[in-house]
Formats: sequence, C-alpha cells, structure tokens
Amino acid sequence: MIGEEEIEKMRGVVRDCVSKHLYSSAIFFADKVAGFTSDPADIYMQAQALFLGGHFRRAFHLLNASQIVLRDLRFRYLAAKCLEELKEWDQCLSMLGDAKLDEHGNVQDTNHSDLMHIYKAGEDREISISSAIFFLRGKAYEALENRSQAKQWYKAAISADPLCYEALECLIENHMLTCEEERDLLASLQFPSEDEWVSTFYSCMIKKHDKEVVVETKFRGLESLGCSTSSPDGPVISTLKNNSDLMACNAEYYHQCGDYQKCFELTSTLLEKDPFHLKTTLVHIAAAMELGHSNELYNMSCNLVKDYPQKALSWFAVGCYYYCIRKYDQSRRYFSKATSLDGTFLPAWIGHGNAYAAQDEGDQAMSSYRTAARLFPGCHLPTLYIGMEYMRTHSFKLSEQFFVQAKIICPSDPLVYNELGVVAYHMKEYQKAVSWFEGTLSSLPSSVTEMWEPTVINLAHSYRKLRMYDKAISVYEKALALSTKSVSTYAGLAYTYHLQCDS
Repeated sequence: MIGEEEIEKMRGVVRDCVSKHLYSSAIFFADKVAGFTSDPADIYMQAQALFLGGHFRRAFHLLNASQIVLRDLRFRYLAAKCLEELKEWDQCLSMLGDAKLDEHGNVQDTNHSDLMHIYKAGEDREISISSAIFFLRGKAYEALENRSQAKQWYKAAISADPLCYEALECLIENHMLTCEEERDLLASLQFPSEDEWVSTFYSCMIKKHDKEVVVETKFRGLESLGCSTSSPDGPVISTLKNNSDLMACNAEYYHQCGDYQKCFELTSTLLEKDPFHLKTTLVHIAAAMELGHSNELYNMSCNLVKDYPQKALSWFAVGCYYYCIRKYDQSRRYFSKATSLDGTFLPAWIGHGNAYAAQDEGDQAMSSYRTAARLFPGCHLPTLYIGMEYMRTHSFKLSEQFFVQAKIICPSDPLVYNELGVVAYHMKEYQKAVSWFEGTLSSLPSSVTEMWEPTVINLAHSYRKLRMYDKAISVYEKALALSTKSVSTYAGLAYTYHLQCDS
C-alpha cells in the first residue's frame, strides 16, 4: 500500500521533472499519481505535463473526459490552450464559454462571479485566470481574422489584469489602436501603488510623438528606478538603466523623431549586449535602411536567416538589403516571403509597397498599402503612403482625403502635417499650406534638424507665393542655417529678393 507521504513525494518528482524539462518523465509519474488518487489536482498536473510535452490532443482528451472541465476555469483554460495549439479556433472559443462584450467593452454573461477579480491574495502575485481567458479569446478571434473582436478581448484582458503584458503587446505590435485609444486604455488601467513603474513603462511602449522633454523624463525616471539587494560585500543597488526593453523603447523614440544616427548607435550598443533581442533588431534594421548602411543590412540578414529561418523578420531584413542597393525586384520577393510567413508583420507590407512605388508601379504599391491599412487600422503609415501615391499621380483631392484620415489616426505625427502642406501647395492653397507647414514645425518633438529642412524651404516658398517677402526671406535664412548645400534655398532666396525689388 502506497501512503499519502509517498504520493506527495511523487508529486514533487513530477514538479521537478517539469522544472528540468524532462517532460516524458513528468508524464510517466503524473499518470501514476493521478491513477492512484483520482484527485482533480493530480489530473490537472497530468494534463499540464502532457501539454508541456507537446501531447496536445491527449491532454485535451484527458481534460475533456473529466467532469470538472466545465466547472473549473483552470481545466477549461488548459483545454482551450490545447485547442489553440491544434489550431482548432472555433472549438477553442466554444470551450472558453459564451461570454459577450457589451458596447463599452465590459464582459457579460460569464456565469462566473469572480471572473473580473484582478489580484489574488497570497504570497505570490498571480495573473488573473479571467484575464488569461480573455487574452486567449482575443488570439482565437485574431486567428479567425475577426480583428475587431480580437481587439476588444485584448482590451478586456489588460483591463482585467494590467499585468497581462501579452495582451498589451498584441494591441501595440499589431497596431490595433490609434494613438488616442492607446492613451485612453493606459489611463483606464487600475494599478496598485507599488506597480506605478509598470504603468510608466507601458506608456514608453506606445506610439511616441510627445515632446522630447516629456518622453525623456519618463525614460530617466525608469532608468533611475533602483532595487536594493544584499551581497557578501554589502547592499547592491541595481537599476533599469541598461535594461534591454527600455533601451529598445528609447531607440524606437529616436527613430520616430527621425534621429536615425542616434537610433542606430543605441541599437548597435544594445545588440552587442543582447544580440538576439528581436525588437531591437527590427529598429536597428529600420535605422540602417534610412542611413543607407547596406553592409550592416547584409550582415544582419545573413545572421537572421541562419538563426531564424521561419521568422518574417529574417526575410524582411533580406528585402531591406536589396531595397537599400536598389534591386527592387529582389526586395519585393523577400518582402513577399516575409508576409507569407507572418501576415501580421506590418513592416514587410510597407516595404513591399515601397519597393513597387520605387519603380512607379502604383497599382501594386496601392494594393500592398491597402492591405496594410485593412490589417492594421491603428497605424497611420499605410494611409499616409496611399496619399503619397495619389499625390505622385497628381490626384491631389484624393491624396488630401487620405492625409486627413492619417491625421485622425495619429494626430501628432509631423510628417502628416508636412504632406498636407505639400498637397495644399500643389493645389495653390498657399495660406492653408503655410498653416500646415507651421503646424509641422511646431509639432516636432525636438528642435528643428536638417531632416526637416525641406519643410522649412516649403514654408518659405508658400510665404513667397503669398507675397509676404520679408517672412519668406527670414524662413529661407533659417533653412540655410540648417544646411548650406541646398541649391533650391539659394535660388528661392535670390528670387524673393528680386520680387521684393520689383514690388
């Protein structure tokens, strides 16, 4: 006869096997423990060992055969996870129950009074099981291409438990929310006082078009956040200053500001320390593209294809290399391969469209941009590029409509204001153009750099067209202070002096 003490020791063996990734051993002993006791907790342990060992069908059968699966949320959730791994999405949703979302995003008819409980009391902090279930619903709806429902369930998951980072990651990485929606969601999250740093970290991850002083203050605050630990030599204070995720967020900010050199330097430093940090790798590739570093792109793409042949990022890097050396046919081939591996990888869709646009193949470029706009409603770039394509073909009214739509999605991107100014200039609406160009310069997160010299020149041209020659001359001189190598600036300035004399 085996006693309870021996059974408990065997449970410890199962847990230890799992921690050492000896899943076959864990399955073997968990099966025997469950056979001896028929305890629901032991059946769950057996199912979990089967799941971790990759035996999803068998784990699901074990859970589904038990009478507890419809009463215990843990059983139901694990059964649904098995169906997720088997890509049986409709059955996965069915297993999770009939919960609905109302028009305000609140969960109704869950038949579980404790579903919205956020934090559990206990020694360890636990992610709410309801939050995990909501997140899995979102994944299932996204796999079924019902992105509107997926977005709502991801929002429900992060609202049910702000520590469910994966839900926020899906919302951000898949560009499901506009800038305003991202800010509203973060403002609505209920964080305990000890987790305020998490709230600040999340705010650094969303689209960053705020003024430089605001964003830098957030980064500096997180970098200085310390934790004291004891060591034989006395207390040691560790901070997040060199944290990979925080540095990646900082690099993203520099990229969005157009400071590609600073972005590239930061990502280079980070990749030396953590060469497999894929979020940083993507930003690094984007910065290298803007700077024309084809050798760096070649080395990066070779390493990525070797280490991650099944990831869209790897083939996107190859496409970027060919785009950088102006071999657009090859770049399209690899961007297309990236989208076939992961249809939710936005940069590849944008790159695919840009490669067509570079060869004036507008219809194919538009097709890629429209697909991106449909898949990523929270990202304004596809809409912006559609407007640029219409402007290239002199369809100014149509281009203006898309630029306005891009502004609604992201009202703080200076590039949108600049394009609205350009299209107004082409339509000879010079007063409106002045307003948009001034709005561009005032919305820059930092001081005006050489990158924005064309905007300054366009503003001067607009003032000249309005016969406001003194203002035009002043703005031309500001453009020359940014770059002394622009022929158009000198020509515009000379022509303005000529017109001023004639008047």
